[in-house]
Amino acid sequence: MRLGVDVMGGDNAPGEILTGCLEAVEMIDEGDVVVLAGQAEVIRPAVESAGLTSSNKIEILDTREVIAMDDSPVEAVRGKRDSSIVRLAELASQKTDESQRIDAWISAGNTGACVTAASMFMRRLPGVHRPGIVVPIPTFAGRIVIVDVGANIEPKPHHLAQYGVMGAIYAEHILGIESPRVALMNVGGEEQKGTSDMKEARDMLRSTPSINFTGYIEGRGVFDGDTDVVVTDGVVGNVMLKLAEGLSGNITKALVHEVVSTDPELAGRIQSVVKGLYAKYDWHEHGGAPLMGANGYCFISHGSSKARTIKNAILRARSFVEIDINKKLVERLKAQEEVTT
Repeated sequence: MRLGVDVMGGDNAPGEILTGCLEAVEMIDEGDVVVLAGQAEVIRPAVESAGLTSSNKIEILDTREVIAMDDSPVEAVRGKRDSSIVRLAELASQKTDESQRIDAWISAGNTGACVTAASMFMRRLPGVHRPGIVVPIPTFAGRIVIVDVGANIEPKPHHLAQYGVMGAIYAEHILGIESPRVALMNVGGEEQKGTSDMKEARDMLRSTPSINFTGYIEGRGVFDGDTDVVVTDGVVGNVMLKLAEGLSGNITKALVHEVVSTDPELAGRIQSVVKGLYAKYDWHEHGGAPLMGANGYCFISHGSSKARTIKNAILRARSFVEIDINKKLVERLKAQEEVTT
């Protein structure tokens, strides 16, 4: 299996990205290759320092341009064709020679550029209207899935309906949830609430035979165990995700501060509990989020990714390829189309 990584993308690139890649190399199978995309003069010393110069698990893809986090996505992809993001998307394309093609790629760089490059070079899976970013988040009732968290900020009702299918497949095959409940994010649970597009999306989700649609869900219901999949637009989904990340981290810090200031001895006794709680809600453990619906596997990691984030993203991408989630999505959409026609 060939897995590409954008070494130049992210707030902590290239150092943390390279460290995560080199850690992952020790964990993947023989025959697997991590393709490090970026400026060779930056990558090569890190590989040499790790003693992996002769490793058959590493390949360097020298790219001369860098897409910055604040670059315009479309302009950057069109204008910086020798950037790591564009070159990886090209290598993941079905048009690339099979011997050079990568099975999946990961970037912590410009999300818009990743989505644009994937759409431009990898294209969409048959039957998919618009790809969406799917993210699992932990709740007190277990892990749930949110889709979309940033790929499509102005989705049409039929996009949201397909996001329900994507989220359900993720929940089934990655989280192991049988017949996952799918809900549409809204300002309230009442039928009359929401925009006309929201109501149309609700009706389309309700008439989708392959998913267990339960209706609208409010923000507070997300963490109460009321659903397994939350369908929403990219703006709301992204805000939800980052709010949850910030809140969970600050709650843990507040808990530690209160315990330490009240009873230092108790703090020592519950240290393992606090560490376990932090790990459970630590977004670094999830690695990256798949852009589901693209004709290939693209994983988008947090801009603030650390080494372990990237390591986990590589391992997660590998599992997606092994399970062949895309094949399952195409089959589900095809079966759905046959039922409705």
